[in-house]
Amino acid sequence: MAELTRPTQTAAVLESARVIAVLGAHASTWKPAHDVPAYLAEQGYRILPVNPKFAGRELFGQVVVATLSDVTEPVDILNVFRCAAEIPGHVDEILAMTPRPRVVWLQLGIRHDEAVRTLMDHGIVVVQDRCTLADHRSAGLPPVSGQPSTAP
Repeated sequence: MAELTRPTQTAAVLESARVIAVLGAHASTWKPAHDVPAYLAEQGYRILPVNPKFAGRELFGQVVVATLSDVTEPVDILNVFRCAAEIPGHVDEILAMTPRPRVVWLQLGIRHDEAVRTLMDHGIVVVQDRCTLADHRSAGLPPVSGQPSTAP
């Protein structure tokens, strides 16, 4: 698969997505791992927060789960808020998701080329070092509506 780097590519991903799992979602409103998914939820995306620290609590209208293996529905985007050094430790967990996410999106400031190559070798489209909130705003996308998209 490919790594998406152009704004038109990321805009197309955001336009077709409906369900976004957020690995590293946070309860502190001042953190990007809260602010970004909160914005996306306001735009109509279904946000599935993942963080063992907050498992069982509610964020963005959903109960937080501890691990990606606890995500029980297909996701269009796996939005990752973890430091770059921790990305390789999540690769097997991402690859074990059934179905796998259409896109793994590493938030702004997060890059790990080796882990990304592994994900792409397994057919997953990847975005690195880009902000979903900023890309959504800059594309001028309207709020989402309709049923979740799980098309490849």
